[in-house]
Amino acid sequence: MTSASKKVVVFDYGFGNVRSAERALARAGADVEITRDFDAAMNADGLLVPGVGAFAACMKGLKEARGDWIVDRRLSGGRPVMGICVGMQILFARGIEHGVEAEGLDEWPGTVEPLKAEIVPHMGWNTVRPPEDSELFAGLDSDARFYFVHSYAVQQWDFEVGNVHMRPPKVTWATHGEPFVAAVENGALWATQFHPEKSGDAGAQLLTNWIGTL
Repeated sequence: MTSASKKVVVFDYGFGNVRSAERALARAGADVEITRDFDAAMNADGLLVPGVGAFAACMKGLKEARGDWIVDRRLSGGRPVMGICVGMQILFARGIEHGVEAEGLDEWPGTVEPLKAEIVPHMGWNTVRPPEDSELFAGLDSDARFYFVHSYAVQQWDFEVGNVHMRPPKVTWATHGEPFVAAVENGALWATQFHPEKSGDAGAQLLTNWIGTL
């Protein structure tokens, strides 16, 4: 199956620049549809969950669109899901913004907290540190730069694999003030804190890598 025949749904739940994601995925060779239709989201080769704004508001919108159920059901069946920016953050257990804690999807343990840096938000280009066996960053130079826009991130990774036959997640880090999680590859679930759709050729290569695994 060629990448051109891979169907990717950009889940439209009201929180994310879906048009930019659509254009970037199409550039990377996918057959893209923007929708919140349940059957389309469930049956696509890949599901992309974007996200901008506040953690709690994104979670509320996702649940209203049954996106939480869709993500859970897809992952239960080993069907690929990718989260971007707040679409990555809501995959963690909880988020704290302005002192208010909200529950996430709890696919990974961890808390999304304010960045500890002199300048916030972290806005602009930055390098990342992927593991050597990363599939997401395959073919990319170590000095490749990606575009970030965020004030919150997961700054501690504490994930234990209970089954010895399971592969541990591959975690990519970046630094703005303090180190934070910039991307995760975990079986069928991948995610980035940065915006690949705004990251030029490097972002296009990354999305091509994801589509190639579908």
